[in-house]
Order: sequence, then C-alpha cells, then structure tokens
Amino acid sequence: MAEIKVTVSDTQVKCLEYAAVSVQEWCDNAIHNRARIAQEEIIASLVSHCNANDIAIATGADAQVTQAFELKVVDTAKNVFDNEEIPEVPSE
Repeated sequence: MAEIKVTVSDTQVKCLEYAAVSVQEWCDNAIHNRARIAQEEIIASLVSHCNANDIAIATGADAQVTQAFELKVVDTAKNVFDNEEIPEVPSE
C-alpha cells in the first residue's frame, strides 16, 4: 500500500484545524473519495470499451482498474499531460 506525505505550513495546519475536527481524517477522506470517483470513471470506461470490442471484463474492481490500464483504455494524468499537443499560437 502506498503512503502519501503532504507538507503544510503551521498556518495551514491552524486553518485546517479550524475547518475540521481531525485534519488527518479530513485528508484521508478527501483522498479516498477522489480515488473512489476515479475508480468509478475508470471502470465505466473499461466496461464501455470491453462491450464495444467483445472483450471479457476482469472480475473485481482492482482487476478491472488494472485491465483498463493494460488495455490502454485509460492512462495516468501525467502521461496524458506530457503527451498533450499544445496548439501553436499564430505569430503576427
């Protein structure tokens, strides 16, 4: 299991303590919820792709996310960003 470390300033900690009963619990919830949303999007894309191409869908969410990456149905945001073509701005 991966561990993600975040560094915040003392002021940011005070602000987060103002906003949440438990800063750690709030952070955990935010990350877990975003991962859940991404998982739903990935699996929906995989199901659509597999149905359109008569491909058997893997069993279980972990296997389905892995299959989506293996079939290149989805990619990491970093790879998408790095490979994005930026349109040239016409010169005057």
